[in-house]
Amino acid sequence: MPTPLRPRDLRPGERARVVGYADQSLYSQRLVSLGLTAGTELEMRRRAPLGDPVEIRFRGYSLALRPSEADCLLLERT
Repeated sequence: MPTPLRPRDLRPGERARVVGYADQSLYSQRLVSLGLTAGTELEMRRRAPLGDPVEIRFRGYSLALRPSEADCLLLERT
């Protein structure tokens, strides 16, 4: 299995699938409750000019995250 990616590794327009989480923090649990479960496909929509925040789109809606918070996601390209 290839090394999992982090959201910071994706360019706008690229798609990926959630394969897990780097930790079991309360923030990770919050993302799971929002629908970012293993197997969920997402698209990196855009980054702010200075890189904070990033916008991802999944399950029909968009979510803006700080890159440091998004880094708990482990991804694989689709």
